[in-house]
Amino acid sequence: MAKAKKEENNSKSRVKVSFFRAFLILIGADLVLLFAPGLGLLNSAFYIGDMISWSALIIGLALLAFGFKGVFRKVKE
Repeated sequence: MAKAKKEENNSKSRVKVSFFRAFLILIGADLVLLFAPGLGLLNSAFYIGDMISWSALIIGLALLAFGFKGVFRKVKE
């Protein structure tokens, strides 16, 4: 009769996703898709000024960068 194998320690640590950072990624992506100058969905349907478009694009990119920076965290077991 074969012996049962011992449980091996999993060398990979678990990863926890931060809900707040994932939410920031979604908001940033929405801002970029809606307000991108010349390409955004709202800019193609309505006239939106350049000042609003560029500032919303920069804010959206900043939120994306901030969200992706810390979305995954390692959890100690």
